[in-house]
Amino acid sequence: MSWIPKFRTKQEEQFNSPSDNQEEAARVAILEKAMKGRQPTDLMLRCTILDAEGNVKTISGQFKKLDLCSEHRLNPRDLRKIDSRIPNLVPTILVRKEAILVNMLHIRALVKADAVVLFDTYGSADSRLHSVFLYHLEHNLRAKGQGPPYEFRALESILLSVLSALEAEMVFIRNLVGGLLAELEDDIDRDKFKRLLHYSRRLMSFQNRAKLVQEAIEEVLEQDEDLAAMYLTDKLNGQPRLLNDHEELEVLLESFAKQVEEIVNEAENIHSNVQSTQEIVELILDSNRNALLALDLKVSIVTMGIGVGTLVAGLFGMNLKNYFEESEFAFVIMSGVSMLIAGIFSWRGLARLSQIRKVGLSANGKKKPSKRHWLPSPLRMHHNPDSGLS
Repeated sequence: MSWIPKFRTKQEEQFNSPSDNQEEAARVAILEKAMKGRQPTDLMLRCTILDAEGNVKTISGQFKKLDLCSEHRLNPRDLRKIDSRIPNLVPTILVRKEAILVNMLHIRALVKADAVVLFDTYGSADSRLHSVFLYHLEHNLRAKGQGPPYEFRALESILLSVLSALEAEMVFIRNLVGGLLAELEDDIDRDKFKRLLHYSRRLMSFQNRAKLVQEAIEEVLEQDEDLAAMYLTDKLNGQPRLLNDHEELEVLLESFAKQVEEIVNEAENIHSNVQSTQEIVELILDSNRNALLALDLKVSIVTMGIGVGTLVAGLFGMNLKNYFEESEFAFVIMSGVSMLIAGIFSWRGLARLSQIRKVGLSANGKKKPSKRHWLPSPLRMHHNPDSGLS
């Protein structure tokens, strides 16, 4: 029998080995994915560069992070905020000496006084949105004259593209949720309820992203130093702005912040409607469930009453002498008595069920006595509202 422990050990190894191997492989894959963004500074990035005239100089060119840092006077950690290889869900607007770093939704850009560097987002499936943004950016950068400076025109195009993306997704989610809520008014089934749960999660995700964009813009608005430092053209010309001299940029950011706030409020209203619908559906289901339980209790009560009535008939139906065998009215009397007993039991049971189902603030429909009447007489005057004592 010495081979039995060895056989069990081999079986346990065979049973645990596949799961252990899968866990180890998953752990290694997660570590590799996390370390992708922690490579040395010579990691290549794909960038699209626009010059001071608004013309595209380079499309999806390969650049080293070290070269980008030295050319634009940035730190390697600054590029981590806009590196598309690194998962970063928090929108940010960072102000540096000679550049503005923007990371919002599908846009990751570096804005200077005479150039714009767009970092291509890996894995992005919406190429049309990027094309529209690039076309609008080129058109806006070429518009010279007495308008805002170069960096503000670029920032306006970026914020407008972000706002357009939020509005498009808001309209899509609104149509999905609105159509489903209209369907639930006519019919409630399991599949529609599951879809409502899925749409609710999607709406919550969108609402969180919109709030993060709003917080990023408001965070910049609260910093006077950052607002003054974002005047890159004046700084390049040797005319830096004072801390309180940033009205033009403040108006620009506030207008977009208000529009994003409207989108957030609309998303909150839709989510409130979804929650109200879920609560109403749950109330309807609870009401139907209670109705089914009440019907089951009624059937049970009537069955009990009939059973009590048949008990009397069963007693007289036994093969024992009860001196009713020769009576002409025995059948009618016993039938009437059995039906009367069954009716009495059923009526009392249904009345008791109806009394229990009544919902009220007081037990059995009677008012509860006030608490102060249960106090001893020396303590009652302390609770008398007319006595003026506490």
